[in-house]
Amino acid sequence: MPDHPTVSIIIPCYNEQATIRKLLEALHLQTYPLDKMEVVISDGLSTDETRDVIGSFQKLHTDLSVRVVENKARTIPSGVNQAIRESRGEIIVRLDAHSMPIPEYVERCVAAHQSGKGDNVGGVWEIRPGAETWIAESISFAAAHPLGVGDAMYRLNAKAGAVDTVPFGSFRRELIEKIGTFDERLLANEDYEFNTRVRESGGVVWLDPSIRSVYFSRDTIGRLAVQYWRYGYWKFRMLKRYPHTLRWRQALPPAFVFALIALIVLSLWFATARLLFVLQFSIYFLILGLAGLRLAIKTRKGFHLWGLPLAIATMHMTWGAGFLWSGITSMFKNG
Repeated sequence: MPDHPTVSIIIPCYNEQATIRKLLEALHLQTYPLDKMEVVISDGLSTDETRDVIGSFQKLHTDLSVRVVENKARTIPSGVNQAIRESRGEIIVRLDAHSMPIPEYVERCVAAHQSGKGDNVGGVWEIRPGAETWIAESISFAAAHPLGVGDAMYRLNAKAGAVDTVPFGSFRRELIEKIGTFDERLLANEDYEFNTRVRESGGVVWLDPSIRSVYFSRDTIGRLAVQYWRYGYWKFRMLKRYPHTLRWRQALPPAFVFALIALIVLSLWFATARLLFVLQFSIYFLILGLAGLRLAIKTRKGFHLWGLPLAIATMHMTWGAGFLWSGITSMFKNG
């Protein structure tokens, strides 16, 4: 690559001692010239050993510029924006502390921009378990399963082309000057909202399957539930501003949860409602059970028979409940 523009890799981070070292080591192995790269980590005042892990890496690898700035607001969009302000690169590559990019990641992002493929360019995830447990492995399969994520192509087998959104993303600094920074009022879904503004400004969000990264999924049902509740809650807030961006995969979980709640209430008085509730619940878990059985046979691991349905159901229920609760609470306050 004859022309090597400077690249700033920005990473919002909080209590990521388990994965931050893997990310930094993956960045050190990039095929892109290290002297043209800088890493800016916006740390939300981590209380674990994250800062110590980063410090030890800095001492061992002085050939890669790694800086840490404090994100006192302690939210993801504020961390991203702060890292952008502190960075100096011509091209900005956003990554997550739970990720591990392939060695060619930065090089391929830069090449895509130089060839004019898109204004925000991203790739696909290879999702791996966040821990060596049966439930963590089940969660990793659920996070990439069509029943769990619908048509989110960056988690499935994808083809190169224009899309609604990409994970993380890379863009020239001028894009920020054109459409603004990430919306700090959204504590989740800030990527999707940013990509909506890219598209509505006439820009292109481009997915390149050759740009790949490993993403470590949540390791417990509790953490998965918190994650998807946040996703659903803030998706509603984002859709209040951009209702035309609603996709079928996003409408199904809240509709399903609403139907379950309505049937439970109606079943107190109507036998038909009780029958419909049992029917809906049975069909739902039959479908999930068949998916779990198929995965258990494919992997020869029996725990997927119940682990996959449990993880997918957690994703659906908490996402849908978070979405509905956001809608209810928004009726009583602004925002």
